[in-house]
Amino acid sequence: MTESHPEAGLLALATRQQIEQRERETLSPLSCRSADSAGRKVPEPDHPYRTAYQRDRDRVIHSASFRRLQYKTQVFVNHEGDHFRTRLTHTLEVAQISRTMARALRLNEDLAEAVALAHDLGHTPFGHSGEDALSELMAGHGGFEHNRHTMRIVDFLEERYPDVPGLNLSRETRECLAKHTTRYDKPISRDFPMNERPPLEGQIVDLADSIAYNSHDLEDALSAGLIEEEQCAGLDIWRELRSKIAADHPKLKVASGRAYERERQNRVGKALINAMVSDALATAVASAAKFKAATLDDIRRAPAIVAFSPAMARQVRAVEEFLWANVYGHYRVIRMAKRARRFMERLFGEFVREPRQLPPSFQARLSADGPYQVVCDYLAGMTDRFCQDEYKRLFEPFERT
Repeated sequence: MTESHPEAGLLALATRQQIEQRERETLSPLSCRSADSAGRKVPEPDHPYRTAYQRDRDRVIHSASFRRLQYKTQVFVNHEGDHFRTRLTHTLEVAQISRTMARALRLNEDLAEAVALAHDLGHTPFGHSGEDALSELMAGHGGFEHNRHTMRIVDFLEERYPDVPGLNLSRETRECLAKHTTRYDKPISRDFPMNERPPLEGQIVDLADSIAYNSHDLEDALSAGLIEEEQCAGLDIWRELRSKIAADHPKLKVASGRAYERERQNRVGKALINAMVSDALATAVASAAKFKAATLDDIRRAPAIVAFSPAMARQVRAVEEFLWANVYGHYRVIRMAKRARRFMERLFGEFVREPRQLPPSFQARLSADGPYQVVCDYLAGMTDRFCQDEYKRLFEPFERT
């Protein structure tokens, strides 16, 4: 006779339908609920225990484009240090902030996470300098914009499913990606009405993106020695947060040495993220009430709901202007940008001149897409390291091909 375990039956599999029912019971009416998704371009059977947005998230994580983010520049190229952000670690920080905000507002965490993980798939090697170079090289040939290239990746370029092009993501995930808007992202899409706001989950990612890069670009610049902490003290928000931290932790105020300095900077950086997130959450709640938003259609017609308060927006603009003046324009960053431009320009010209040097899978698309688009796709997908290696293979005579 088998003795019954007192905890038998406590662990049970939640089906997709049960997860969708839980969303209906717990999420805000202003959220995107998985059961209400408009579906995919190519219809697929539902999964037994994963929702549509969970599957979107997983497809992004398993894509080759996502893995390549590990070796794509955020601000500092990978070989300059192991602790600087890459495009991948930036993406993970955006996803973490997005999940926190979505959960606090009772929105769909899975959708917010899927969008956050995919939002930078279209970035080139070498950060914004690589994008600027490709944009100029593609002028007159369809142009290049990394947000639009993200859509090209998820809709066409990724090849993981034999029966569908791209990743075949849900319409809501694709809409949020197509409408991703920050200071550096200017969305253009023929698939979605661009005069409408994206769902709140997409608006969360837009703001989480700005929160992440504003805070970690400051932290990385301090770590790299591009700026000093006293320069940051010229920013009202940095000075206020540092004073509060000094009051809460007197040891950090009076102690000297690099270790204490780094701890103080780290605490200010964390406090900066928390201040921006807390302000955005409070502003979102107030804005939704002000515009009497009751449905997802109301959200699409209203001004941005997830945004900073006017006071915080001024503080954030000051941080961004500081970064442009002191970090992105620093001579070390400019040197890297100029070198990246030379790599991109010379590779682009050589491959367009003789596209038979492209890998066979890219050559196969030449007749359909033309050499400029195919070369653009090839270069945009490169990591920093691969781009430099490809440059050596083509232009250094003793390098193995």
